[in-house]
Amino acid sequence: MNPYYRNCSGPFHCSGSKVNVSFPFSLPDSPSYCGVPGYELNCSAAESEPSIRLHGVDYRVKNIDYDKGFLTLVESNFLGNSCPQTFTNASINSTLFDFADLDVNLTVYINCSNPIPSLTAIPCFNDPFGPYSYYKLDNGPSSFLLDLFGGCQLKAAVPLDEMAAMSLNSNSSKFGEVLKQGFGLKWTAGKDWCRGCIDSGGICGYNSTRASDPICFCPNNTALGSCPYERKESSKTGLIIGLSTAGGFSFIMFCSLCFLIYRRWKKKQSSSTSNFLDRSPSSAMSSKTDPELGSSVYTPIFSYDELYEATNAFDASKELGDGGFGTVYKGKLKDGRVVAVKRLYESNYRGAEQFMNEVKIVSLLRHQNLVSLYGCTSRHSRELLLVYEFIPNGTVADHLHGSRASESFLPWNVRINIAIETADALNYLHSVEPQIIHRDIKTNNIMLDNSFHVKVGDFGLSRLFPLDATHVSTAPQGTPGYLDPEYHKFFQLTDKSDVYSFGVVLMELISSMPAVDINRKFNEANLAYMAIKKIQRQELHELVDPRLGFHTDSNINSMISQVAELALQCLQSEREMRPAIKVVLEVLREIEKAGFKSGDCVEVGDAVKEEACLLKNIPPYSPNSVADRWISTSSEMSSFSG
Repeated sequence: MNPYYRNCSGPFHCSGSKVNVSFPFSLPDSPSYCGVPGYELNCSAAESEPSIRLHGVDYRVKNIDYDKGFLTLVESNFLGNSCPQTFTNASINSTLFDFADLDVNLTVYINCSNPIPSLTAIPCFNDPFGPYSYYKLDNGPSSFLLDLFGGCQLKAAVPLDEMAAMSLNSNSSKFGEVLKQGFGLKWTAGKDWCRGCIDSGGICGYNSTRASDPICFCPNNTALGSCPYERKESSKTGLIIGLSTAGGFSFIMFCSLCFLIYRRWKKKQSSSTSNFLDRSPSSAMSSKTDPELGSSVYTPIFSYDELYEATNAFDASKELGDGGFGTVYKGKLKDGRVVAVKRLYESNYRGAEQFMNEVKIVSLLRHQNLVSLYGCTSRHSRELLLVYEFIPNGTVADHLHGSRASESFLPWNVRINIAIETADALNYLHSVEPQIIHRDIKTNNIMLDNSFHVKVGDFGLSRLFPLDATHVSTAPQGTPGYLDPEYHKFFQLTDKSDVYSFGVVLMELISSMPAVDINRKFNEANLAYMAIKKIQRQELHELVDPRLGFHTDSNINSMISQVAELALQCLQSEREMRPAIKVVLEVLREIEKAGFKSGDCVEVGDAVKEEACLLKNIPPYSPNSVADRWISTSSEMSSFSG
């Protein structure tokens, strides 16, 4: 028997623990080739579960789900402590882990000198006479209040499972218990090949001399990726002997086909130089930071030569897209990561300024529907380059009316989910402080992963929005067909400019048409203008992509009609008439439920939901809804609507 297979067979576990440990994780006494560096777990006689240390903080591993590539952690300090007094900002190595999609940020403010009524007190150790301690969840009040009151000794963000957050939201007295429920992390090692190795009867392993090779330890040998099909089946002698002549011939042909596919796959895999766990000298630069980005921004720095090689000298065949500030290329780093490299134009005189702006903005963001920034070159580099995560499934524009439209069709349930996730990302940008306005929301900047979840990218036109400003005066920049008319006319940028652009995106999702098409009739070249006219004339049916089921499914008909009406509100020429993106998001979520009727809104006291109820009850195809002024029902909305 293959000794590597025997030594890694496991699964291993700490004494008294029910948590099984296998690839990519390892225990201190496991052979080095059984696990991946960075995924080492520890055992302690005093603890029943294994633990892992991330950036100097110890976490208890409560569960590992190998099928989903997901583990559940809780900070060790929170266990056995009904009211934790110390907190640390959670930090992970993004090349090894990623936060779970449903994680929620719990931000704590400890030992504040003054009371802050808008935040929620931590009951278990909040002294009514001070010092004061508070917390808020992701959707809690804005943190600028702390700048007004000040005096907090500690502020820390702790990830929390969404269900735990809901429990805390309903009962703040559960603070200590909720922290013990922990949060989730997804791991990256072997996610593209390990399942195939296991299904072929092998055990996944790690090759310390050539980490890019997906080593699979088979019972009798070691293979790349998975155990050979014919070897796995060779022991089934009785089955093979029992095959008829015709059946045996088919079986041999099938095995030959599998072998050819395997050889082709092996050749492709062998061409890669390393994976993300094998840090080359140039990759080691990623641990450095650029002091010019500011002390609060810790962005990995890549060398120009490393990115030049990763993109094969910026080969035109690797070009992913072209924008107003630069061209994006697909590349593969020496550490194995597939990335998107944005190369800013040399002719752009504002290139360095724009480069620093984009780095500062994106480095501060973390949202499941925003593309992640891996790093950048120094501003003193030969060229200004940004390194983003690569999103494999193209853009929404590709699928609606671009290169992928002929090979795939997005059904309505996928489209409305795209709308919701895009609105969620925009709501996050508009809610952070200082506020961020994207300025170039379009279907070409909304990317899709393999599960058709949204990743909004290209922050090249974004800018931080001052806290005390109602608008930003700047020359109009963006994409024709998506530009806010008021912004274009008065050079005044607000968050409602993004709302207008999002309204165009909604019309694209409904119609499958591009925002601008000179091949259409002159008065229909601009999708927004065409859509407004058609809906005013009660001709929505002429706008909707007929493949969506608008004419055959009453539920889809109702949902599309309401989304179209919402899009009209977003496309109002005057920004005060447009809803805030938070309201738009609420309405879309209501529409997705597909069960509400006019008058169902019973929520009282929540300004956003009251606004949403007003919007969703506007009768479909109402010309007045286009021409009449959209009026806020609550003065509280001013904080959202800019």
